[in-house]
Amino acid sequence: MKRPGAYAGGYALLAFLWCFHWLPLGVQAAVGRGLGALLWRAAGSRRRITLRNLELCLPQLPAAERERIGRELFKWFSRSVLERGLLWWASPARLRRLIHVEGDVGFADRHVGPMMWLAPHFVGLDVAGAAIQLNIRRPGASIYQAQTNPVLDAAVRRGRLRHGHAEIFSRGETARPLMRAVRQGAGFFNLPDMDFGERDAAFVPFFGVPAATLLAPSRMARALGMKVQPVLAHMLPGGQGYRVRFLPAWDDFPSADAVADTERINRWIEDQVRQCPEQYFWVHKRFKTRPPGAPSVY
Repeated sequence: MKRPGAYAGGYALLAFLWCFHWLPLGVQAAVGRGLGALLWRAAGSRRRITLRNLELCLPQLPAAERERIGRELFKWFSRSVLERGLLWWASPARLRRLIHVEGDVGFADRHVGPMMWLAPHFVGLDVAGAAIQLNIRRPGASIYQAQTNPVLDAAVRRGRLRHGHAEIFSRGETARPLMRAVRQGAGFFNLPDMDFGERDAAFVPFFGVPAATLLAPSRMARALGMKVQPVLAHMLPGGQGYRVRFLPAWDDFPSADAVADTERINRWIEDQVRQCPEQYFWVHKRFKTRPPGAPSVY
């Protein structure tokens, strides 16, 4: 049973975010960056995880440069949290002004068969979900990590579904509801680059480090005959808004080799991260699950 304080804390945070979302984006961005600078000093464990990930993945960079990237990440990440109120409550007209969509956004509506949007974990990830709902007629479906606080969990669900024609399923559920939604025409908004353990995964290099990586994108695409379109979301400085790019769909994916396909996805994500390392989600323990006998890297 949840303590009353947990509910009160959730409501207080939502009230703050609701009030905060009325501010001009430039003001929100400045507050977010300031909060990120404070969190860099206060959040010792996440700071250490971030620096360790950067050391493992970008060892060629000087330590000072890796620290600079980490500091910037905390500022962008804090912005993404505080600006969640915009995505949850701002009018569609305001969101359309702030979210700059580029590339082949119309592919999902032209393609008649099953499809998957492949979206790596940059801090602006939720903006990509909003862009899909605001610009694409095809319904969407995704998986999310349920929040331990029920008030915040309900807010996350409402916020991600507020524009309609979308469904989200908890990671604790079976895959059947998601598969059914895809067969009925929903596009699958898939986040392929998190460590969820060894189940249904393989140890595939990510920046040269063995990383437990789900094989589901390849297997699901092959089983359902899906087309895969990469989508990238980045936050822009100050009050400039956000950029969401819909890249060309992959013509030669999937193959008959799920591990090779997963290696390809990881290499593609590496290329995108190198272009904007400050906004990648380095605070996650990407290498938490280790190959048998290998020591922890954290």
